[in-house]
Amino acid sequence: MNNWNIRARGHACGECESPFADEAACHTLLLDQAHEYRRLDLCGACWETQYAEGANHRKGFISHWQGAYEAPPEELPEAIGRETAETLLRRLIETNDEQWREASYILAVMLERKRLLKVKEQLREDDQRIFIYEHAASGDLFTIPDPDLKLEELEQVQVIVAALLEHGLPQGDEPWPPDPEPVETPEATPAP
Repeated sequence: MNNWNIRARGHACGECESPFADEAACHTLLLDQAHEYRRLDLCGACWETQYAEGANHRKGFISHWQGAYEAPPEELPEAIGRETAETLLRRLIETNDEQWREASYILAVMLERKRLLKVKEQLREDDQRIFIYEHAASGDLFTIPDPDLKLEELEQVQVIVAALLEHGLPQGDEPWPPDPEPVETPEATPAP
């Protein structure tokens, strides 16, 4: 199973395809279909008529929650130069690279503490704990495996996360993290 995914909140019902109204109640089902997580966002009417009774008994059912749909802003905010924890987490997940598993987990915990991500479900798969996070504003789902970090490993991962936040992901064959820029100091002049 691919544990590194982001699933965006739908802007229309997954059944009737009618667009969600801003702040309208919507229901989300998380399903396991063919060893892939599938998110199904539903309007209130489709939920009541097709899913409310026995949703948790459907094949592949993992979880259900209800929330309020938030329409995306008309204008996107300007991009900022430095990485934020959220943009870095998204970029690390998109790489689907095992070397960033621990850093992704630490970033997800940071964002959970800032209340930007909420744990919607905890699963156990092959003796590994997997967290399903939902982004509080966008409704995107993040599937983050628990790397089972030991206390003695935590400091090194924090150093890596700090370097990623400061320098971003490695580019090509460039050394990473980049060597610090030399600081020019004025030459000392002899005293008269």
